[in-house]
Amino acid sequence: MDFGRHHLRANGIAIHYVRQGDGFPLVLLHGWPEFWRVWRKVIGPLGRRHDVIAPDLRGFGASDKPDVPAQEGYRLQDHVMDLLGLADALQLGRFGIVSHDVGAYVAQAFARTHPERLAGLFFFDCPYPGIGRRWADADHLREIWYQSFNQLPWAADLVGSSRAACKLYFRHFLSHWAHDPDVFDDEDVEAWVDNFLEPGNLQGGFNWYTAANSARLELIRHGPPKLEPIKVPVRVRWGASDKVLKVEWADQLGEYFSDCDFAPVEDAGHFVAYERPEFAVREISDFFSALV
Repeated sequence: MDFGRHHLRANGIAIHYVRQGDGFPLVLLHGWPEFWRVWRKVIGPLGRRHDVIAPDLRGFGASDKPDVPAQEGYRLQDHVMDLLGLADALQLGRFGIVSHDVGAYVAQAFARTHPERLAGLFFFDCPYPGIGRRWADADHLREIWYQSFNQLPWAADLVGSSRAACKLYFRHFLSHWAHDPDVFDDEDVEAWVDNFLEPGNLQGGFNWYTAANSARLELIRHGPPKLEPIKVPVRVRWGASDKVLKVEWADQLGEYFSDCDFAPVEDAGHFVAYERPEFAVREISDFFSALV
């Protein structure tokens, strides 16, 4: 499929995005280690009913990677302002967000600061404050090693030292986190490697982990914070086989979302929209059709 590729300037950076379709707008926010392409199986089908916009977050894909320290240019609030700038530049009034992983952090923060802009939030495998100290449970430490590794000053040089090294690193996550370790085909794996070998893309993605580390440690040290629940309508569909974001961690969703519809997704891991695209399209469309 020939995706419409675009750039615009917002919040001081150039943001790359893919856009297809007409109708009520949906913004699709990817995670790590990803870029817009993780949504490629759902963009076309969703575009039959919606104006679908899938940006690369700052630091990722073909969006800008500001040459500033991570704590100064890659913070959660920087991503939120990017999203606001993108929505304003595209003249989106109210819209919906579909997100997971890093994108889910951005979506939650946006909902807390600009709820009037949102019709609803759809999450796959959602990292949220209720996970708390469980990130660092003894039997889970082996799953989050990369969150520390990615902050090492030489991590990008090591992973980017050769095409083989880069492929080995990202193939691990695409296989290990999926229900079916072979679900990402060879063409997509090569596209992932091509993407992350582009200048600045490894460090750009790694900068998220450096910028978010203090909040990560705060959660592990002190547990779930008390926050006012997000009132925007929410649907969460969580891959039952996700190894890094465990489906049992959904048990506190009601503490942080006042209107939340949750269900596990069988035969899916971390990448539900890629692993089970027909299911994802149906769930997303049903959710937003009831809201707009």
